[in-house]
Amino acid sequence: MMAKNGMGWSPRSILSLFSNDLAIDLGTANTLVYAKGKGIVVCEPSIIAVNQKTGKVEAVGKEAKEMLGRTPGNIIAIRPMKDGVIADFEHTEKMLDHFIKKAHNRSLGVRPRIVIGVPSEITQVEKRAVKDSAYRAKASEVYLVEQAMVAAVGAGLPVTEPTGNMVVDIGGGTTDVAVISMAGIVYSRSVRIAGNKMDEDIVQYIKRKYNLLVGERTAEEIKINIGSAFPLEEELTMEIKGRDLVEGIPKTLVISDEEIREALSETVSNIIEAVRVALEQTPPELSADIVDKGIVLTGGGSLLKNLDKRLREETGLPVSMADDPLASVVLGTGKMLNDFNLLRKISID
Repeated sequence: MMAKNGMGWSPRSILSLFSNDLAIDLGTANTLVYAKGKGIVVCEPSIIAVNQKTGKVEAVGKEAKEMLGRTPGNIIAIRPMKDGVIADFEHTEKMLDHFIKKAHNRSLGVRPRIVIGVPSEITQVEKRAVKDSAYRAKASEVYLVEQAMVAAVGAGLPVTEPTGNMVVDIGGGTTDVAVISMAGIVYSRSVRIAGNKMDEDIVQYIKRKYNLLVGERTAEEIKINIGSAFPLEEELTMEIKGRDLVEGIPKTLVISDEEIREALSETVSNIIEAVRVALEQTPPELSADIVDKGIVLTGGGSLLKNLDKRLREETGLPVSMADDPLASVVLGTGKMLNDFNLLRKISID
């Protein structure tokens, strides 16, 4: 290609026009952005801190998460996504805008094509909200893809072949269970029970059992450090701090993995039930494939200790973890940027 003098066109500037496409995993807990040719450029919590008096955005992502439960009255830290969908339109838009600019190093005038992963049972209204947010954040075209489908692509499953692939994507707000064959979803179900529900369960359990109130960040740390779905080989304990509801003063106590397993038992059972229902609804030929190949777990929630073991016990099927469970959705969505034919096949209107 020749450089066109006078107009200032060079091969590089033409390339840069086409290479600013982005893939976004707009999650309840974390938002990840994949830039074409660069890989994952943003991986931050889906949280935004806003000054109520001025309406100014004080912080987004990691910095805003540090502020959760610690802000003065005029600043609020908001999670604008709830259960995998937009609960707060205005703040989602500001957050998306921030992440898109960050992905492009704040360069103005960039209007990327954007592919966004959404939960499978999302309504038309919710789809509209996601698209509008992206368009207002200066996207030129927006494509939506189902999270379970792109999670399977990101986990390296052969989704275009005529064999059954089962993927269980446990995120922050939703758990998506899907059976995929020939680049299409044969069965999919999205339940609004996932990582955030586990955090809530831990808060409620400690409050009920010990009259101690802990914040959501502490609950998340407890889940990550000592949470499990199946008995561990050696017992784990953790010191936790919170506010005593009887005496009203800060207090410390030690909690064990067994207690947290009890706190999480209902949510874990519900996730396993969703997998069971999916297996019951799968056509027999594809069931035979799943018996051989098993179930692939992905999403941040799948990092709960021994969840794979528990699923193996309950279903009798082989269960494996994706290589990078947190990034499966965004990596799969990123692959769509390079394969527009596949994107056209699987994008939802």
